[in-house]
Amino acid sequence: MRKLKITELNRLTPEEFKESRKVPLVVVLDYVRSLNNVGSVFRTSDAFRVESVYLCGITACPPHPEIHKTALGAEDTVDWIYFENTLDAIDDLHRKGYTVCSIEQTEGSILLDKLCLDKTKKYAVVLGNEVKGVQQNVIDKSDCCVEIPQYGTKHSLNVSVTAGIIIWDFFKQLSD
Repeated sequence: MRKLKITELNRLTPEEFKESRKVPLVVVLDYVRSLNNVGSVFRTSDAFRVESVYLCGITACPPHPEIHKTALGAEDTVDWIYFENTLDAIDDLHRKGYTVCSIEQTEGSILLDKLCLDKTKKYAVVLGNEVKGVQQNVIDKSDCCVEIPQYGTKHSLNVSVTAGIIIWDFFKQLSD
């Protein structure tokens, strides 16, 4: 086997990406403090053609060198909007017809491996702060909560790792 060169990967140009069909998914970052995590979410969102990223509260916005360090330009290809308050973002998504899923361990949360999405619907996933998770008032306004099953001694994953798992699973279920 030979490792492929970047020029052999046939990636979209930024212009082609902007015009391409996106998966009906918005990623909401609820007070995410690490700029590296923000950049990683942009990069993953680019990889799986997410519609947009909503940045809320203390979550930093591009342009920023620390976001760029992990986003590698995806902050320029993926659309994003800033909301001072995450509840305003949730209200905006509901007005636009999105089903909002907070990614959190809650009573009655749906395990990711049991989640069945409807290809005719649009979804948003809310990822929470690295320490406190998704705010309770955001969970209260969400349509459901989704939990990634975990089998070790730890009960949480890094937010950018969580984003990768969740975005990939939603992409698999929602893409053509």
